[in-house]
Amino acid sequence: MGRKPKSVLMTTDTVGGVWTYSVELAAALGARGVEVYLAAMGGFPSGAQLAQVASLPNVQLFESAYKLEWMPEPWDDVRRAGDWLLGIEARYTPDLIHLNNYAQGDLDWCAPVLVVGHSCVLSWWEAVHGIAAPPEWTSYAARVRQGLRAARLVAAPSHAMLATLNAHYGPFRETAVIPNGRDTRLFNPGAKEPFLLAAGRLWDEAKNVSALIGVATQIPWPVRLAGEPGERIRHNNVQYLGQLSSEAVADQMAQASIYALPARYEPFGLSVLEAALSGCALVLGDIPSLRENWSEAALFVSSQNDLRHALGLLIENELLRTRLANAALRRAASFTPERMVNAYLDAYEAHACV
Repeated sequence: MGRKPKSVLMTTDTVGGVWTYSVELAAALGARGVEVYLAAMGGFPSGAQLAQVASLPNVQLFESAYKLEWMPEPWDDVRRAGDWLLGIEARYTPDLIHLNNYAQGDLDWCAPVLVVGHSCVLSWWEAVHGIAAPPEWTSYAARVRQGLRAARLVAAPSHAMLATLNAHYGPFRETAVIPNGRDTRLFNPGAKEPFLLAAGRLWDEAKNVSALIGVATQIPWPVRLAGEPGERIRHNNVQYLGQLSSEAVADQMAQASIYALPARYEPFGLSVLEAALSGCALVLGDIPSLRENWSEAALFVSSQNDLRHALGLLIENELLRTRLANAALRRAASFTPERMVNAYLDAYEAHACV
């Protein structure tokens, strides 16, 4: 067993929930005296993202627009990003490398490497399309496999996600399941209003927002969608809120009576956790990861007909809606940054160069 590391080089990306997770974890590490060198890829951080990091005195941000391994024609960028990351390590000599992407896992690092799997193309494709990913993803699969197998430790935010990583890319040296956490102070139940909410990457087929739009005309309450849709499908009962700040999303969640995510694929579901902390009743896709976290604290649906029935039931039954919202809120209280950082510190201490 090692000792607590003094510094960690952590990668993140600016285009999804990994950013939220990284900032939450970095803040919690700061409270424990750990310095974080945060290397951002996938696109330069937005002004709001820069402001988030600026509020964390233990974080030094390194910005880039290097493509991630799942992006179109990424391999030149992946190589340059590897050189860039090794340069950061050489200059600052962190005690541990914490990668939230895969392709750089097998670089010639000096410090031990932890890789966290937040999602992957092969499992996404199977969940969304019902078939294996096509041959154009062969290079991606090979690079992901190399990166994961080179790591001292592979972690995931749910048992379901770890199982799918192992099925596609394993076996690994050592594994751990470390659930994500969110600061409860950022989300509070408000005076509930009669509407449904969905938030996040609405363009992602895995979120299955099209099913929610498809039942919107069959339920009495309006559906609000927060995030950038791939295509705006016009329905009188659907309100597109656009891309909102994190504070504005939290305000919508505080007001929403029901949060709906009929997902086909969701390795953890940060937006579900945020909605639960906001006192929403949950209607979720019937998939292993969401069952793992929210069993007996949500209604689960596997078809558009199930979704229409579940939403109608909650709209008509205030007692059930309140009971489920309270159950979700109690469950959400266990997914804290403190629990998350304790688990990561245990993993760091077992592997860091100190």
